Amino acid sequence: MKIGVISIQGDVSEHVVGLKKVLNDLGQNGEVLTINKSGLVPYCDALVIPGGESTTLARLIARENIDKEIKYSAKNGIPILGTCAGLILLAKHGDEQVKKTKQKLLGLMDIWVNRNAFGRQRESFEALLDIPILGKEPFKAVFIRAPAITHCSDNVEILAKYKEYIVAVKQDNILALAFHPELTEDLRFHHYFLDMVKV
Repeated sequence: MKIGVISIQGDVSEHVVGLKKVLNDLGQNGEVLTINKSGLVPYCDALVIPGGESTTLARLIARENIDKEIKYSAKNGIPILGTCAGLILLAKHGDEQVKKTKQKLLGLMDIWVNRNAFGRQRESFEALLDIPILGKEPFKAVFIRAPAITHCSDNVEILAKYKEYIVAVKQDNILALAFHPELTEDLRFHHYFLDMVKV
């Protein structure tokens, strides 16, 4: 099993460490690749698009032609996890800020995003979320300059909400989270994601 983490910009090392731990827990022979150029995505059985600065991330993956490879993989059923900025990139519909910066979205999920729904860096926070797919124990979610989903189409499964906002969704083979699961010791989301992988 090969798991690719887009490593052009953003929270890469924490995802790599978390994924390696989960592979070990599952007794899986697997490899976690960091991807910063085209040509590697097609060899991956699953992909992670991490947090970071979404405008920069979008520009860099387009420059390297990684965006086209991600779209092709998504259409071929490869599981994809997007966290924070990764969620923004996966969306089909952005807010005024996205339009103003002419940010290119991958357009893989039928969701509408508010890019800085929870404010700037200083408004970062943690919250306990009830997420039924992960079991009864609440999940401690870390929100850092987090986006949120304002609404989504009927074909998108809502996994978690915080106040009036949707913060975790799944559409077919794609999982998107407004928070950073890699910044906690709780690896249930990474377990759930790797369970989606068919090798």
